[in-house]
Amino acid sequence: MELNKTVAEVTRRLVLRSNDTRKTYLKAVDEQIEQGPNRTALSCSNLAHGFAACGTGDKQALSGDIVPNIGIITAYNDMLSAHYPYRDFPDLIKGAAKKAGGVAQVAGGVPAMCDGVTQGQPGMELSLFSRDVIAMSTAIGLSHNMFDAAMYLGICDKIVPGLMIGALTFGHIPAVFVPAGPMPSGLPNDEKAKTRQLYAEGKVGRDELLRAESASYHSPGTCTFYGTANSNQMLMEFMGLHLPGSSFINPDTPLRDALTRQATTRALAITALGNEFTPVGHMVNEKTFINAVVGLHATGGSTNHALHLIAMARAAGIQLTLQDMSDLSAAIPLMARVYPNGLADVNHFHAAGGLPFLIGEMIASGLLHEDVKTVWGKGLAGHAQEPKLNAQGGVEWQKAPTAPGDSKILAKYDKPFAQTGGLKILHGNIGEGVTKISAVKHEHHVVEAPAVVFDDQFDIVRAFESGELDRDFVAVLRFQGPRARGMPELHKMTPPLGVLQDRGFKVALVTDGRMSGASGKIPAAIHVTPEAANGGMIAKIENGDLVRLDTISGKLDVLVSGEILANRKPAKCDLAFAQTGMGRELFAGMRDRVGGASDGASIF
Repeated sequence: MELNKTVAEVTRRLVLRSNDTRKTYLKAVDEQIEQGPNRTALSCSNLAHGFAACGTGDKQALSGDIVPNIGIITAYNDMLSAHYPYRDFPDLIKGAAKKAGGVAQVAGGVPAMCDGVTQGQPGMELSLFSRDVIAMSTAIGLSHNMFDAAMYLGICDKIVPGLMIGALTFGHIPAVFVPAGPMPSGLPNDEKAKTRQLYAEGKVGRDELLRAESASYHSPGTCTFYGTANSNQMLMEFMGLHLPGSSFINPDTPLRDALTRQATTRALAITALGNEFTPVGHMVNEKTFINAVVGLHATGGSTNHALHLIAMARAAGIQLTLQDMSDLSAAIPLMARVYPNGLADVNHFHAAGGLPFLIGEMIASGLLHEDVKTVWGKGLAGHAQEPKLNAQGGVEWQKAPTAPGDSKILAKYDKPFAQTGGLKILHGNIGEGVTKISAVKHEHHVVEAPAVVFDDQFDIVRAFESGELDRDFVAVLRFQGPRARGMPELHKMTPPLGVLQDRGFKVALVTDGRMSGASGKIPAAIHVTPEAANGGMIAKIENGDLVRLDTISGKLDVLVSGEILANRKPAKCDLAFAQTGMGRELFAGMRDRVGGASDGASIF
């Protein structure tokens, strides 16, 4: 089918807008390709240090430039469920590399923190900045110039975007991203959410809440709802950086291990020493990023990627904007319902046909650029396949089904769950913001109500508990942006707001902070920029001002005359309490340097 007109037009203008920066980036990549990696260019002392820990055979292999060497960048730690499975991956990769005639070394580790652990805690204010720390840590790991390709072991919220920025900085070598998979299904996500709301209302105690949470998050693997972690895995498939159909295979299964070994074989095949050299800087281009945005909208993915995709694209010299994302959202139908946009979790989504079905259906419907390079090497159509174990314990691929296994979870193009995607960009006199409407009921798509202004999410919780919020209102939560306090995710006050909405009140949220992929039923304008700490209009809103959040027309306004607003001074907030302790003082330089949310909230 002919490419969708909006997809074609947004791609055209993205290529045009990125012309100069993309040329500069590719010039740097090509210069690095010319120079190496070239281990014989290292001094004998350099090289000896580089393989001192290797076995005798690997040392001999790495003495020249004939045998390809894979650098492994790993986010393994044994505290976080999503990254625990990576414990065994380096040995799997090394064994597969040796069998295929190559070598693999763990080049370095990167930090991996969990927003689920730090929600509402001081550590959450390091979360977004960890993405750029991960990018820099990736660069340090690969800086030894010993590697012909890199394999990236990371799965969760800021880890994959950080690894991607680092990988694109080393765009002269191939990059293969290796998922670890989701944990098996536990307590259904909607039941967990009900228990959280009952706890917020004081109807159940902490013991019952902890039992529900533990039954939901119960084993190694990613959380099973469709938040940022699983949105990351979707993006890597739509961008061609995973093996086809590999995102949602559970950890510690024969197929998961076979896919990891196969990813290693593929990484060796696409180095400069083979016949399919695929440096990631050339593989990933404007069409790749358009495919990523289209996938995000079609699946109702995480709002965090309104930040991450912009930052990732700029690492490749591509000037993606929020307006590009908004225009695509208006043209891309919602074709998946996964919690919080539905009752299914990612295991149910995968069983119903998952990403292989969705990619095939969207290519056939003209929503995706098929003519892109991938690590699999067969265009994006090669990702419309499902992996299966063969009799020898290896992997073979089968064509994806052309119909969903469950029409409540996946939809055909001509019968979508909604005509537009899950994300929308808002504009108005408050500034620019992002909203996720795929889980918001239609009757809540427009809220106009008096503002109640807060500078801390716990003040909202306290106001709820004291009965001060039993009315229509828009909670304006400011001084949460990247410059103020690192742009933490804000979920502690969402159960109370949900309770108030269920009681029949008109409730909405406007904030310069984040809500992530778990954004649910409350209409919310997030990532508002300019942020309060930069004197943005959100800092001028006062209690009682009428605020209108209109997700249908894409408007975000405080209904106060321009003359009055011009004469108001922005509010100030003493943020010392949010900038020291739990390591936050170490990030002062990043807070000073960070760009706005509309530019990816990056320090680069």
